[in-house]
Amino acid sequence: MNDRDHLNERGLPPGRPFDPDLETTPREVRDSLAAEERNLVLIDCRRPDEHALCAINAPGEILLPMHLTAARLADLEPHKDRGIVVYCHTGRRSLWVTRFLRDAGFRDVKSMAGGIDLWSVDIDPRVPRY
Repeated sequence: MNDRDHLNERGLPPGRPFDPDLETTPREVRDSLAAEERNLVLIDCRRPDEHALCAINAPGEILLPMHLTAARLADLEPHKDRGIVVYCHTGRRSLWVTRFLRDAGFRDVKSMAGGIDLWSVDIDPRVPRY
């Protein structure tokens, strides 16, 4: 039995809180990327050293560490009308960045629940866990 065997039908660990208004699942992100939704922007809000360990590496993915979000907000302006998914290690930092971006006027922003850790468990086991 592996970690994936314990996920529910959405691909989330049982009992994990999930807010569909603020979050999306790794499965939904995978499906959007597979459909080549050109409107989707993927933002990794982890530190560069974490990103170097593992990343989703989708076309156009942006590395924007959480602590630089406010300082680089203008860099995101061209993406304001696109769908944005933010991810981190487990989903906590990305939820904070999601709320910050929404408060800054970005309407279509969601955090990837469970972060890259859940991505590794449910979507791509080649992505190292840490």
